[in-house]
Amino acid sequence: MIEPYYEDDHVRIYHGDALTILPTLEADSVGCVFTDPPYFRVKGDWWDHQWDTPDGFLAWIGKLADEWRRVLTSNGSIYCFASPRMAARVEVTLSERFQILNRIRWVKEAGWHQKADKEALRSFLSPWEEIVFAEQFGQDTAARGDFTAAEQELRSSVFEPLREWMSAELARTGWSKADLNAAMGFAPHGMADSRYFGRSQWQLPTAEHYAAIQRITGGFEREYEHLRSEYEHLRSEYEHLRSEYEHLRRPFNSAPGEPYVDVWDFPTVADYPGKHPCEKPQSLIRYALELSHRSDLPPVLDPFMGSGTTLRAAKDLGRKAIGIEIEERYCEIAAKRLGQEVLF
Repeated sequence: MIEPYYEDDHVRIYHGDALTILPTLEADSVGCVFTDPPYFRVKGDWWDHQWDTPDGFLAWIGKLADEWRRVLTSNGSIYCFASPRMAARVEVTLSERFQILNRIRWVKEAGWHQKADKEALRSFLSPWEEIVFAEQFGQDTAARGDFTAAEQELRSSVFEPLREWMSAELARTGWSKADLNAAMGFAPHGMADSRYFGRSQWQLPTAEHYAAIQRITGGFEREYEHLRSEYEHLRSEYEHLRSEYEHLRRPFNSAPGEPYVDVWDFPTVADYPGKHPCEKPQSLIRYALELSHRSDLPPVLDPFMGSGTTLRAAKDLGRKAIGIEIEERYCEIAAKRLGQEVLF
């Protein structure tokens, strides 16, 4: 067992190679992967020059993605950064393991493009980095399937007795659903047929319609408020089931009126002592985590954590997080950063 380099109530840091540490994590133990792996020969550091060819780099990304898929829960999300030059190929590699949801472009005012020789390029500049946003294959279908099975069980065990009473009482009065529809002014196969007595879409009649049914048929002696009280009790069980369904689904905590678009314009991180050359802004990370993770889910994972920005953002949001970093000096910086009460 590999011991953490640093650990507290919210975060764990592992020092080592991601492909060595990841296999030691349990399957389905991570609620979100948010990571910024090397880009392939964009930075001058050794870790960005480990591969002789793009194919070698992509094969490495594929091995990482296999582990991300294994540790990510069925309702988890993944955010993976990529350079403009390699973004399309990284996305294709990830698409073999995940359902791609968006190709987010983080557009930046600052960056190497400001220093580029436009005449020498003979092509357009790329003032952005891509973030591949993805989920496990079949996630929502699986969650919907679990919900549908539970919903059907609930309806058959709880709602059905009330519907059966309505149907039996109608039969006792000698009225058919078709005749009642006509008498109440509904279209053929209207409300009385499809909703008030039917199995698939049953619902309690309105007070006005129930009174009309009583008047027309001369039956249905139970008081409406008694029926209503029983129905509200059953509906509360149904709403509880819906909340369980939402828990099964991949979180995406959007709010009405917010511009949820796939072009982001968060400012870059200003230089400071100890800054990692690839550090991403706290505001960007917090935005993604608030959208795609909840405090009751398994931890956020960043297998290329650098100086711990993702873990710091997760901790500040009350989430748990796991970080992996191959360079010990950044593990030390991250541990100090995570031990502080506030951001620096």
